[in-house]
Formats: sequence, C-alpha cells, structure tokens
Amino acid sequence: MEAMRGLEEKLPIGARLPDLIIVDGGKGQLSSAMKELQRLGLHELPIIGLAKEREEIYRPGISEPLLLPHDTGALKLLQRIRDEAHRFANGYHQILMKRRIKESVLDDCPGISRVRKERLLKQFGSLARLRKAKIEQIAEVEGISMKLAGEINQFLKTHRP
Repeated sequence: MEAMRGLEEKLPIGARLPDLIIVDGGKGQLSSAMKELQRLGLHELPIIGLAKEREEIYRPGISEPLLLPHDTGALKLLQRIRDEAHRFANGYHQILMKRRIKESVLDDCPGISRVRKERLLKQFGSLARLRKAKIEQIAEVEGISMKLAGEINQFLKTHRP
C-alpha cells in the first residue's frame, strides 16, 4: 500500500484512485487488465472480472469463480455498474461514428452529398470497407446509381486519406 500512497500524491488535487475495478469479462479479460495495471504501477488496486453468461465473479489468484445468488443486492449492483458502463461505451461509440461521418475523404468525391456519404458509411461501417466493396455493392446503397458507384470506386482508388 506504500506504493499506492506515492501514486496518489502524484494525482491532480481532488483525484483519487478507484476503490474497485470491475472488468467486463472472465479470466482472460481479468488477466489482461491486471497486466495493464502492473505496467502502470497500479498492481495493488482491487480488481474483479464479471463474466456475463453465468454472472461469475473472477478474482486475482483464485481459479474458481465466485457465484452469488441471482437475487442478491451485491450481484444486482455489479450488473447495474456493468450495464451502465456498456451504455456509456455505446454512447461514446456513437459520438465517434458521427465524427467519422462528418470528416471523410468522401467530402471531396464529386456527386457525394452529406446524405449519400452518411448512407455509405452507415452501410459499410468504415471507409476501409467501402474501399474493398465491389461497384455492385456500392450501388445497393439508396441514392447511389451504378454509374455513381463506379465513380466512387475509382475516386477511392486514387484518393488516400
């Protein structure tokens, strides 16, 4: 714990280390998180893994998971924390997707409006996947003719980000 006090002294005023880290996953994810904490010098932080399928709780150094009854308040709290983390991560992912849609090499492609760009990126998920798509696949997107799909395909071959 002496190392922890030294670390806390380096944190910004008012910042504190968490009382518990909950990893979404089982043994493998817990092990990976522990390696990262070790790398950061935070190996003394309490950490557990919560595996979703049977709601098993994994702890460092203990091979058998802890199984709490499904109606306990402790397990319900852990589930709510995990679900909130998922909600937060999904919201952040949406923000990143919107940014990716706003800024794209497609902005310079003739014949591509904001709406068409959004439809293309929504359909293919990324510019990399759009680059790999066949002309026929591009033409399946609403508002994209076969001719425009060919122009998009050619543009993407010659324009790299």
